[in-house]
Amino acid sequence: MPQNSIFTALLWTGFAAGYPWVVDHAALDPRRVDSRQPLRLRQSPSAANCPNNPNHTGAVPYSADYPYCGARNGKPGSTRCVGNIVPAPGDNAHYFVPPGPLDIRGPCPGLNVAANHNFLSHDGITNFTELIDAQQNVYGVGYDLAVVLAVLGVGQDGDPLGTTKLSIGCDATSRTSSTGFSEPGLNGHLKFEGDSSLTRNDYYLDNGDNFSFNSSLYENMSEVARSVSNGIFNRKALATYRAQRHAQSIHENGNFYFDPKSVLLYGAATFLYELFPSGGPSGVADQTTMNYFFLQEQLPPNWYSRSEKFSLLDVVTELLAMYQEDPVPFGANAGVPDSFVGIGTSGITTSNSTLKATPAGIACFLYQLLTENIPAQAGGSNVPDARLLAWVVNQINPLFGLGGTLGSLACPLVTV
Repeated sequence: MPQNSIFTALLWTGFAAGYPWVVDHAALDPRRVDSRQPLRLRQSPSAANCPNNPNHTGAVPYSADYPYCGARNGKPGSTRCVGNIVPAPGDNAHYFVPPGPLDIRGPCPGLNVAANHNFLSHDGITNFTELIDAQQNVYGVGYDLAVVLAVLGVGQDGDPLGTTKLSIGCDATSRTSSTGFSEPGLNGHLKFEGDSSLTRNDYYLDNGDNFSFNSSLYENMSEVARSVSNGIFNRKALATYRAQRHAQSIHENGNFYFDPKSVLLYGAATFLYELFPSGGPSGVADQTTMNYFFLQEQLPPNWYSRSEKFSLLDVVTELLAMYQEDPVPFGANAGVPDSFVGIGTSGITTSNSTLKATPAGIACFLYQLLTENIPAQAGGSNVPDARLLAWVVNQINPLFGLGGTLGSLACPLVTV
């Protein structure tokens, strides 16, 4: 077997071992996994052109007058947050301030909006605690989901063991790192960010620019919403558009890569109708709302967060439902467009009892992703770091263990 074919076979064998449910994903028969070109190494964007604001002030603190949902210092806020208007009338410190030329913004509109309202540091250099608090106070995200997303972001693209800082966009290693290892920020390819984004280019289609807003993609998404659901960005519209973007990337991007971690793209897509409308799912995910988040990157006037917290189980339930509306295969192009190599034949099912095609199974998969994938990629190293694994476990085991909000799932836990 040619060396490159061995490489690809080993790649997918590793995925099948780590994520057994992937073997049955909608795609090609595993025996046909045979690439004619090795997949190129994915490299993080350079830090050379990353904006650098010398005035790093951090997020504006919360106060007794403006408590929002009560989340402070990385701890849980209120389990229900009724009547939470954001920003609160009179809270001038959290009114919209557009980013300046020295401020970092990245591929996530929700984080960009939070930074523009000073719920995250306005310069775009945030930290673990800010991320957990802002998700709860601004968007009504549940504490368990807020922690998981913060662990993913800081663990993949920031400095979990030292500063706990993270750039919400480009590589700001000189300001985030305590170790000297490169920390790519959320722009880092195939870490938190991935191909077939809703409104950002694939990394290899625009000289590594996977973070700038693409108005053509946004219009395509809006057109799908108009044609599928009368202009409402609901589950059906987003499922259709996600499948469309997957097909587009296969056709245009010779290095298209859609690994099991790409289920996170479906989770992010649910935010458009679960978190962005005023009042959350009780509001309307219409074009005007999307324009505020994607074009102005600003909270709409008189905007309320959702009252019922959006938990980890909520998001995995929705992402699975969205995927099943229009399933697509995991896999990768083999160096040229339309050369997609996938595995499995039957969609999101399970090959054994370890991970199941249920919300609980996907939640346990995310636990596995956090405890196995992050240590293998952090700090530019391919060797798991026991200290990093301990940090991850210390953050998430209280959630997934007995007595935690996710303890009833009985996910196999890592101990250190």
